[in-house]
Amino acid sequence: MSQGSFSDNFVKGVAMKQEIRLRWLVIGSFLSSIGTSFIWPLTTIYLHNELHQSLTMIGFVLLLYSGTNVVGSYLSGMLFDRYNPRLLILGGLLVDMAAMVVLIFVNHWPVYPIFLSIIGFFNGWLTTLINSLGTLVHSRDGRYVFNMLYFAANLGIVIGTSIVGFVYHGSVSLMFTLTTILYVFYFIVAARFYYVDTSAIMQKKKTQVAQVKLSKPNATIMWTFFISLGIIWVMYEQWVSNLSVYVTDMGISMALYSLLWTINAALIVLFQMIINWMAHLIKNIFIQVYVGIFFCALSFVILIFAHSYPMFVLAMVVLTVGEATAFPTMPAIVNDLSPLAAKGKYQGLMNAFASAGKAIGPLFGGMIIEGFSYRVLFIVCSLSIALVGVIVIVIVNLQGRKAEYFR
Repeated sequence: MSQGSFSDNFVKGVAMKQEIRLRWLVIGSFLSSIGTSFIWPLTTIYLHNELHQSLTMIGFVLLLYSGTNVVGSYLSGMLFDRYNPRLLILGGLLVDMAAMVVLIFVNHWPVYPIFLSIIGFFNGWLTTLINSLGTLVHSRDGRYVFNMLYFAANLGIVIGTSIVGFVYHGSVSLMFTLTTILYVFYFIVAARFYYVDTSAIMQKKKTQVAQVKLSKPNATIMWTFFISLGIIWVMYEQWVSNLSVYVTDMGISMALYSLLWTINAALIVLFQMIINWMAHLIKNIFIQVYVGIFFCALSFVILIFAHSYPMFVLAMVVLTVGEATAFPTMPAIVNDLSPLAAKGKYQGLMNAFASAGKAIGPLFGGMIIEGFSYRVLFIVCSLSIALVGVIVIVIVNLQGRKAEYFR
């Protein structure tokens, strides 16, 4: 072996330590998503049927879960920029698993909501850290990285929600046992493969903290994205919560409503492959956000006139196009607009605003339905998302060329 080839191999070996392979981040996102999807759907049923809590109290518990998720998302993003991300993930997994183990054996009131809030905090913590680690993957295009992480999270949700009914039989012990096992595998993956030599990265971050100040165009675009994503998630949550009642009141079975989410998951898989292919053709990444927001708004326009199951299927297809196009692209753009010293902070804000939207959504929709009607809700949702889209287009066109990109 020549000296030149030896030095080349040495450089490659050093470079390998500077980033985590994307497939391990995807596996972590997938395992975490399955575990989370076990917990969320059964909480309402368990609290109401087994712990005999009122719907108002259940709403408060879910809001508390989402609220701690927001705090965990933001805090872990801030800490990512200052400390070793691998240790932050491993520590979060240990506390998360400890809370789950407690709920295997002790899951009465008020222990359940207390420890559920701890789990909510660290689920937000881990989601932000995974996305933040994705910002360190430079061997792949940013859009591809976040598309794959989004795909893995959705695939986990589909698998988790499809089998959760077989897991639950009036007790949450088995559910938390399985979730703990999944997180043990997640811990093994993180401990073995999430090692990255952060010394050079941390030194560069310290330099940027002193030298780089986020420009006004960058901050304006990113905060527009944060607020826009929060608003869109408020509206999107109507599909998850209030629409189930609307659909079944029309005489459509719960099984057919559940089938809509199977369609959603299958289409996300298909659309992610198409979007990854088209990323090489579409040079302006902002176009994907515009198209996605437009389709999300259009899905609610269709709901205004939906009175048969095929129309609900059409609305879901349109929603999925919007979701698959816009949702993973926004964090990719935020990554490009964030200096290395603050990438975790802004990924944390992105997840925090999304979690806040999910928390507010069911209550927001319920108030409009009780005060007016489902039709008014759909009109409000479509107009709100369309207005968000217009604002995003205006802000990006005014500030986009002035922004600095940290690719």
